[in-house]
Amino acid sequence: MQAFRFEPTRLPPDAEALRGEVRDFLAEAMPNRSAVHRATSWSGWDPGFSRKLGERGWIGLTWPKRYGGHERSAFERYVLLEELLAAGAPVSAHWVADRQSGPLLLRFGTEAQRQAILPRIARGELYFCIGMSEPDSGSDLASIRTRAIRQDGGYLVNGTKVWTSNAQHCDYMIALFRTDPNAESKHQGLSQFLVPTKTKGISIRPIRNLAGEEHFNEVVFQDAFIPADSLVGKEGEGWKQVTTELAFERSGPERYLSSFQLLLELIREISQDPSERGALAVGRLVAHLATIRQMSISVSGLLQQKIDPALEASVVKDLGTNFEQELPEVAQMLIDCEPSANSAQDFEQVLAHLRQIAVSFTLRGGTREILRGIIARGLGLR
Repeated sequence: MQAFRFEPTRLPPDAEALRGEVRDFLAEAMPNRSAVHRATSWSGWDPGFSRKLGERGWIGLTWPKRYGGHERSAFERYVLLEELLAAGAPVSAHWVADRQSGPLLLRFGTEAQRQAILPRIARGELYFCIGMSEPDSGSDLASIRTRAIRQDGGYLVNGTKVWTSNAQHCDYMIALFRTDPNAESKHQGLSQFLVPTKTKGISIRPIRNLAGEEHFNEVVFQDAFIPADSLVGKEGEGWKQVTTELAFERSGPERYLSSFQLLLELIREISQDPSERGALAVGRLVAHLATIRQMSISVSGLLQQKIDPALEASVVKDLGTNFEQELPEVAQMLIDCEPSANSAQDFEQVLAHLRQIAVSFTLRGGTREILRGIIARGLGLR
């Protein structure tokens, strides 16, 4: 049985020193970004902005210098991400590559893969999506059916991935395929691959949501040939690798700052006519935010010590996305208005946007049920 390792952790001076530098950069790089666009933040796609971050050395911040990184601390990376998200910067283009695809290749990739891919990610030139979810598999990732069958010189892939964020814009996908359909357990016989999205036999079809956006995609593989040197790590060890990757996805400040712009607009709105009810509600929200933030910083401390934070990351993700979904509900109860994307008021625009997308926050990176199962197993409760 494992206990939670949320040790009190303070950001060191070198990390805090970076904060002012990032704020100065953002004030110059995006001075007129509207409130509703700031609310999109890590779903905002802007390759030009990503390249500017790459020029500053702010992608691949903790990676070895020989791969284009800068060998700075996990705490510095935390401060950078926190400032970018709090300001509503459009970070989506490089986000997945920086957060998990690059670290996955650092840990499991070949030297040739690292040399070819990581420096371009660090420059903000290469964009990645995640090929995990599939139709009819729900939250049971181990039930995937897309097969990669060995052929001369590689693998022939057939199957479908779905809910693949930004696949239509990305250069590569890190995909999880079934390489041994006869494995004894569904968690066995899985392997990860570095897949160029322009590969012959791959079709990408955007999925338009109710807000009219095309963020998600269906990715279909029809006799797509993937060279043998595209295998990431060892064949058959994909499950172990993908759970490591998901720990990177679940622990960062994006798991509690997706609705942050709404908190700022709510405070501005309430301050025009202060009330005890409004003060209590905002105080409660800020207290929750501060607590989750401290837990997330402690996870950065584990990463800095090279300790696997999978259990703690699941807790942060579960609490963080609950907070993000609660915020629009509280805002709607406090302010009597009909939120509209066409409103002239920043508060109403931001509220309208987040009420539409907040329902998805407990799905991405693992559903609430899956996360709580991971937590229960980690604590020896099941």
